[in-house]
Amino acid sequence: MPTFAHQVIFAVVTVVATALSLSWAEAAVDKAGTERAFQGWLANEIWPEAQAAGVSRKTFEAALGGVTLDWDLPELAPPGAPLPPHKTEVQAEFRSPGAYFDQNNLNAQVATGRKLIAQYDKALDAIEQRYGVPRGILIAIWARETSFGRASLPYPAMRTLATHAFMSRRKEFFRPELIAGLQVLETGEVSAGKMKSSWAGALGQPQFLPSYYLKYAVDMDGDGRRDIWGSVPDVLGSIANFLRNEGWDPERSWGIEADVPEGVACHLEGPEQGRGMADWQAAGVRRVDGRDLPRFEQNREAFLLMPAGRYGPAFIVSGNFYVLKEYNYSDLYALYIGHLADRFADNRNFAAKWGKVGGFSRADVARMQTQFEAQGHDVGGTDGLIGFKTRVAVGRWQAEHGDRVTCMPDAAMVKSIH
Repeated sequence: MPTFAHQVIFAVVTVVATALSLSWAEAAVDKAGTERAFQGWLANEIWPEAQAAGVSRKTFEAALGGVTLDWDLPELAPPGAPLPPHKTEVQAEFRSPGAYFDQNNLNAQVATGRKLIAQYDKALDAIEQRYGVPRGILIAIWARETSFGRASLPYPAMRTLATHAFMSRRKEFFRPELIAGLQVLETGEVSAGKMKSSWAGALGQPQFLPSYYLKYAVDMDGDGRRDIWGSVPDVLGSIANFLRNEGWDPERSWGIEADVPEGVACHLEGPEQGRGMADWQAAGVRRVDGRDLPRFEQNREAFLLMPAGRYGPAFIVSGNFYVLKEYNYSDLYALYIGHLADRFADNRNFAAKWGKVGGFSRADVARMQTQFEAQGHDVGGTDGLIGFKTRVAVGRWQAEHGDRVTCMPDAAMVKSIH
């Protein structure tokens, strides 16, 4: 589930919720009428669907009996109100990449993470033996998702899910998660009162959506419950189970920082353009300290990652990097997890520096992506986000027009593409 550092979450929620409150007041939303429609929807649509999914009436009433809409949640689209702005417009995932890797925050997480690795050494041994996922990766995800379980989860999960499923911008996404949340309660492993979530309905310390809880949560401490709210072994074991089932290869690392010469085009980036490690080596790619790429991986497929194009560090990554993206579909998130995991052993920053990028809005990028699509480029959708497909398209456009190939647009380029 896409989530962010605790302090970022609540700063964003405050800003967005305030803006939404103002827009609703201006739109004169009929809250009383909407609440009545919500109750009818629960009774006439959600209860039959939940019953068909094996949820008892007792569980349904315990979870949703008397529930009201939470009008303070972000990203809602109540009847009569304008659609809210995309929350991601203001989040770190989509600003200058360097801002995502705050050194003070990383150093603090390394210090805490090392202590917790020692504290939970036996549990981590058992998890690594069962699932083959390194402890550093597990602790890094735990850190990023809920600050090692310290982040507050103040939202009643079922009210939150029901609100989103009824009147969210993404209600089609949340409706099956509402049913899955009821199925979680039906297991008896957690009560509705203790089932706390983020504002987006992600559960517990691993921030699993309810469907992920049903599929991946495990009872690692042997008490008969999959307690991702209070049991650290269950939290870490569940994360490991998720990663292994999504394809984590225990024999490989996530990747390494690399020196990529100008002769290797940055638009060779991405999971669709993999090459054997030996091929990257033959093209002149080396570790960032000049050493050869890992010899034991010479015959394995690897991928180029350049999240800031030529304006930042470059990496050669394995398929495990893309498994990390299954947890949160962001290159920077996956890179953060791999980097923090490495720093638990050796607390060093990237060798290359992040350059300054940006100077344009998400709307500007979306317009550029529309133009690229009209020209036959695959940008992965006109979402206004500079993901790897957009970076590849930028690099190819620059090459076609005789510009320096950086794979990262500047403000002038974004506005000049017609």
